[in-house]
Amino acid sequence: MISDAGPGEVLFNFTNPAHVADWRAINDGVMGGESSSAPEIRDGCLHFSGHISLENNGGFASIRSQQRMDLSTATGVILRVKGDGRRYQFRLYTDARYHESRIAYSCSFNTTAGQWLDVSIEFSSLEPVFRGRLLSGPAFNAASVEQMGFLLADKQQGDFHLLVDWIHAV
Repeated sequence: MISDAGPGEVLFNFTNPAHVADWRAINDGVMGGESSSAPEIRDGCLHFSGHISLENNGGFASIRSQQRMDLSTATGVILRVKGDGRRYQFRLYTDARYHESRIAYSCSFNTTAGQWLDVSIEFSSLEPVFRGRLLSGPAFNAASVEQMGFLLADKQQGDFHLLVDWIHAV
């Protein structure tokens, strides 16, 4: 599922359902919300699906994979995804902290319902974010990636489903 992260190399493919154990959900329930999601690997894809609820100041669902990677020889990633027409975020996490909590480096991408898309994300386009707030820094350090994930926080209540076929470093 994971390889050394040289340019053009596969970081993740989802051919082994047992690798779902590498992924975990973090939803707005950590702040009292009622959204739900879960990662699942089936049919050769990672499925990120669930329900966004705006109740109790909720409104986000996310999944993360916890592996350390040195992506310093890459300039970005390409994601092969099929969505539901919603706008998702791809996120990388490093050892950078803000108020002793992990910073996310985020880039949003649109999906077209039912259509496979190759989404290119340059590391230079990643923005440091903490709990939904844009930060002025620190800069993204590709050599110290600790987690990779997806988040949905589009303020639209309802079911969602994103399929990820693979993730490549470029």
